[in-house]
Amino acid sequence: MATLGSFALLIALALAAYNLLAGAIALRLIATGQPAAISPERLADTARRAGIAGFFAITAAAFALVWSVFTNDFSITYILEHSNRALPAPYKFAALWSGQEGSLLLWAWLLGTYGFVLRLTHKTDVKLYAYAGTILAGIQVFFLAVVNFAAPPFALLKGAIPDDGNGLNPLLQYPEMVIHPPMLYLGYVGFSVPFAFALGALMMRYPGEKWIRITRVWTLVTWLFLTCGIFLGMHWAYAVLGWGGYWGWDPVENASFMPWLTGTAFLHSVMMQERKGMMKSWNVWLIFSTFLLTLLGTLLTRAGLVSSVHAFAQSSIGTWFVVFMGIVLAVCIFTYILQRNHLQSEQHLESLVSRESSFLFNNLVLLVACFVILWGTLFPILSEYVQGSKVTVGAPFYNRVAIPIGLFLLFLTGVGPLLPWRATSLRSVRRNFVVPTIALWATVIVCLAVGVQPWKNGAFDAGNFYALVGFALAAAVFAAILSEFLRGGAVLAKQTHRNLLSGIFLLVRRNTRRYGGYIIHIGVVIVVVGLCGSAFNRNEERELALHGTLPIGPYTLVNVGFTQDSNANYNSEYAQLDVYKNGKKLFQMTPEKRIYIASEQPQTMVAIHSVPGWDLYVVYEGTNPDTGQPIIKAFLNPLVGWIWAGVVFIVFGTFIALVPAAIPATASLRVPATRVVSEPALRGGD
Repeated sequence: MATLGSFALLIALALAAYNLLAGAIALRLIATGQPAAISPERLADTARRAGIAGFFAITAAAFALVWSVFTNDFSITYILEHSNRALPAPYKFAALWSGQEGSLLLWAWLLGTYGFVLRLTHKTDVKLYAYAGTILAGIQVFFLAVVNFAAPPFALLKGAIPDDGNGLNPLLQYPEMVIHPPMLYLGYVGFSVPFAFALGALMMRYPGEKWIRITRVWTLVTWLFLTCGIFLGMHWAYAVLGWGGYWGWDPVENASFMPWLTGTAFLHSVMMQERKGMMKSWNVWLIFSTFLLTLLGTLLTRAGLVSSVHAFAQSSIGTWFVVFMGIVLAVCIFTYILQRNHLQSEQHLESLVSRESSFLFNNLVLLVACFVILWGTLFPILSEYVQGSKVTVGAPFYNRVAIPIGLFLLFLTGVGPLLPWRATSLRSVRRNFVVPTIALWATVIVCLAVGVQPWKNGAFDAGNFYALVGFALAAAVFAAILSEFLRGGAVLAKQTHRNLLSGIFLLVRRNTRRYGGYIIHIGVVIVVVGLCGSAFNRNEERELALHGTLPIGPYTLVNVGFTQDSNANYNSEYAQLDVYKNGKKLFQMTPEKRIYIASEQPQTMVAIHSVPGWDLYVVYEGTNPDTGQPIIKAFLNPLVGWIWAGVVFIVFGTFIALVPAAIPATASLRVPATRVVSEPALRGGD
């Protein structure tokens, strides 16, 4: 299998190189109209077919590596280092991306998959797709060169072949880690497609905004994959690392968050280009930056430049990525300078109090957040290069800057839908802001009444203050979005003589893109509520003898046993804790610590009990070597479940936004489209 995999990768590299060279020559001949021995269209088609064949070659290589994992072929160094015989089948799949070489092969395979789909749909716009396919081939050449020469996954072991492997990293032996990395990669790799279309459209001076409409689904699906990948990673960190949190501003966490920020800005600002012909240069550079940030994230994770539980060991592939990023940036700058007059805006901002301005401010704030996170992430690397010593940047730095920025973004999320396009009158502003303002101040009053106050122990507390502001803004934004649904739904209900719920359903079907976006914003509001709960986390730690107790919040944990277990993959020890509330036993929790046999590495298995108001989060930290008794740490984390609920809304809203809108109304309703769209509440936009 090692021979098959290595040969398949070489074939894939040759096919990608041919796709790049033949495609570039064909496009050049078409652009100049020069006579040639072979038809440029035919040459371009052979390039496209080479790209399709390359997908099958990379698939063969990926299959060869997975097959080697399942057959325990420890003659391959990568399999020896990342698998073992007793590893459960789902985690054998995870071995594909658990190491540097395999993860880069996965990157190349996913890029090949995206390219395969793109090339099969080339008849949508043959010339634009030819440009995009050629640019994707250039990216593919780089990654295939890396896995062929710098990080080959099929390198053979020198010397005697061991009977068993070293095993998978224990941190990866968790169900979500079978899903989280592929989701993250689908997001990372997927942004190559809108990047290729944007760069190709700029190179060929593509008229209008059609390239944005073509790539909208690609971008939205990619954004969804990246979003799911980030939140799955948060949940993994929460359930496995045992520190009681879900986001620690780890450099690799930041690396995935930065392209999400710029990708989110791009999804918002392309509406301006589609509707108003504005922000063309802005959009091009947003997608260029997003792609470059995905490369930077891959570099940070795989080159060992940063210290992280997510990162791989020190590696020599960093130089490859730096050179490639330099080439990409140079191509982007050169193309932009050459074609910048093609990106002139057709209209200009007419008022600072308008929906256009809200989009502009939204983008500016997202970019400021991205720059702050980028600076904090790279500062340790830069400080070591300049001073010779690494200066770390911790969570307090990010929290001081990112939390106010996040709250301002939440404010803009609520303001945008309330503002009309172009200019607006003071009267309409007052009318639209009445309900959100009432919701905001009502929430402030309720929070103060129940004890959510901006001070602690008689002194001002920034965490409590930000939580109070977050709750209030979340209520205002939710009220603003809900009023949009109710107002529009009421108009349609009156038009169709149906009830309000039917009116809202028809409203969403008429403009799935706009109202799907609103549902996504509702999900963001719910996530923010969950994040605000972290200001009120509590924790207790205690050594528990048999029948010892640990009170936390409304609960009392009682140690009723301490036992051990083992299987072929790991040995474990865990505490049995009965949980009481008001003297009544509710349930039992069994926090666990495992020692994996192959790697001799430990893993924490947290016990979590969730209710809408909070999580009871219990960690078994080991035993006291002197007494042999378990040490238990318990957290009471308010509103964490709201974060995961918010993600469900985000996913649902994205699916709604991807569904084609039913405009005009369906024939069975017989509603004149001109009457309905004339209503202010139903005006298109988002």
